[in-house]
Amino acid sequence: MTIDVVLPCLNEEAALAWVLERMPPGYRPIVADNGSTDASAAIAARLGAQVVTEPRRGFGAACHTGLLAATSDLVCFMDADASLDPRQLPEVTGPIMAGRSDLVLGRRMRRPGASWPLHARLGNAVLAARLRRRTGADLRDLGPMRACRRSDLLGLGLRDRRFGYPLEMVLLAARAGWRIAEVEVGYLPRQGRSKVTGTLRGTARAISDMRAVLKAE
Repeated sequence: MTIDVVLPCLNEEAALAWVLERMPPGYRPIVADNGSTDASAAIAARLGAQVVTEPRRGFGAACHTGLLAATSDLVCFMDADASLDPRQLPEVTGPIMAGRSDLVLGRRMRRPGASWPLHARLGNAVLAARLRRRTGADLRDLGPMRACRRSDLLGLGLRDRRFGYPLEMVLLAARAGWRIAEVEVGYLPRQGRSKVTGTLRGTARAISDMRAVLKAE
């Protein structure tokens, strides 16, 4: 069984080799390049990943382009910045393959050296609390490593193409009656500076996008 792994990517040349070389057997990387100006796309292609291009800037736009390019029944998403170890993907897909869950998120557990600023952790905690109230799912993180069935996800009709995409996924999945679960995954020192949590402005932009999704839903 092959499982496609969507990796939204914007200027991640420092991290991609580490990420792609740690893909478990049977997991096929799809790098959704979102307008990188570095060698990200070339590195990904050289290491055997499928590379798709999404020129419209936006985290959700890159994720959705990768989803459309995927062909496997089960699909994963994860960041391409080396903050998550692909070797833990089987732990995320396991509950779905066992028939216990429909959407599984990796709850990030910070490892030594990992950069997760207080403002980003607080924002994540607040949004996770609102998700628990809205969906009833016992979530503590909007984990960027996640897995679900591709056709079911397409059927949800996600509309957001910015940072609200992962939040909208959970909201619509809960509305559709999906069984949503979390498993713990390590949160590692990333390569380079985060476009989201690395600055107050980036975190504020992501939270603003997610609040807009909460309001719309």
